[in-house]
Amino acid sequence: MDQKSSIHFDISERKVLLRILDVVSVLGLLYIVGQVFDFDYFKINSTHWVWSIVLGLYLTIFATIFELYDLQKASKFEVVVQNVILTSSVTVLFYLLTPFFTPTLPVNRLQIVYFYISVNVSLFLWRYAYIVLVSAPRFFKRILLIGDASDIDTIVTSLQKSDPNYKVVGFINTSKEKYVAPHFREFDEYKVKEIDKIVRTKSISEIVVATPQSSGMTVKLYNKLIVLLEGGLSIRAYTQVYEEITHRIPVQHVDKDFYNFFPFSRSNQNKLYLFFHRILDLLFSVIGLVFGLILFPVILFGNLFANKGPLFYTQIRVGKNGQHFKIYKLRSMVTDAEKDGAQFASAGDSRVTKFGRFLRKSRFDEIPQFINVILGDMSVIGPRPERPVFVKELSDKIPFYEVRHLVKPGVTGWAQVNAKYGSSEEDALEKLQYDLYYIKHRSLFLDISIVIKTLSTIIFYRGQ
Repeated sequence: MDQKSSIHFDISERKVLLRILDVVSVLGLLYIVGQVFDFDYFKINSTHWVWSIVLGLYLTIFATIFELYDLQKASKFEVVVQNVILTSSVTVLFYLLTPFFTPTLPVNRLQIVYFYISVNVSLFLWRYAYIVLVSAPRFFKRILLIGDASDIDTIVTSLQKSDPNYKVVGFINTSKEKYVAPHFREFDEYKVKEIDKIVRTKSISEIVVATPQSSGMTVKLYNKLIVLLEGGLSIRAYTQVYEEITHRIPVQHVDKDFYNFFPFSRSNQNKLYLFFHRILDLLFSVIGLVFGLILFPVILFGNLFANKGPLFYTQIRVGKNGQHFKIYKLRSMVTDAEKDGAQFASAGDSRVTKFGRFLRKSRFDEIPQFINVILGDMSVIGPRPERPVFVKELSDKIPFYEVRHLVKPGVTGWAQVNAKYGSSEEDALEKLQYDLYYIKHRSLFLDISIVIKTLSTIIFYRGQ
């Protein structure tokens, strides 16, 4: 098959590229500065190799916290500038404050300025090169979609919104229903007989199949895909692609056979993982409660004058295996918030007080939940615990909603750090997709990622 080759980077490849070249660019410029100028604070040699490792570790951790590896933000220069300054500032500060593993402070304090400027300049130059080169259209992953007309727009929107470098070039309609194109459509419809030509002329990187086998996968289409697959073209199911680039489970496309689709993480039964998970739960809870005691005078003062009424409130929530428990939180709403019955909180909810909005944005209102963690009702990380009335309502409308109760609910979680606040059935579906992804891929590495993302949420004041 005479197929044009096209260069593209998958999500994982771009994130690895960013992490590696962030460190390489910083160490590279520092090495050049050390060779050209009288710069003695930081040396790259066999004697002081630990210095470089510690700097690379700090840089990677704080770049993650300040969202330099968020691909949506990594392609926007104005956002990158802000995040690079934050990352380099905190990295240099921590580097200076840990002289056990890093160089001792130099006599000439200007060397610290040179060090700080070098870290900033190297990151700015490399990230600008990334935006101009790697994020350029010529590196987009070009996709041919196979699916039903009714699902095309939803699928295209979900893919391209999640990955800015994912470009749907066209689609093949496998249903009898005619596709009605919106006025902003940027892709074309093709026939099955045109697949070979389209793959060749449009430099297709991958074919994504989003049609049920029983209805849309004809023998003719199947045979053509086999030939393309044998020719080296990547062909994958939409559910697999969606999960990979969004880190969510597309429950609306899974149908009823979810046990085959969800090979749930072995960590859910791994006694060693669960033991260390519980130890970390207790450790984080003690730290969180101590932090809460330090802030208590400020919170008490704010509650007395700007949030008049009880400081705490309790509510019944649904925990692991559907068991009910009493959750503890700092009150952020008016005292009669539910005089008209239970209802979802929403963005800009008028029931939230001014001080309560501060508590929510900073996520300080969650601090008392560490008591629930110590009692064993919750974990630090897990799906958000919902009220029984909402669980019953959502379970009747959303498939697999009860699956999220296979693990303990959490103070923070994959859905909490990725999805917007759940104020509707659509929001609940999105959060469920994230929750199921966590249950499926649960691991120490994912837990660490959630903790780091939670720190980003607090630092950028994005709590809701």
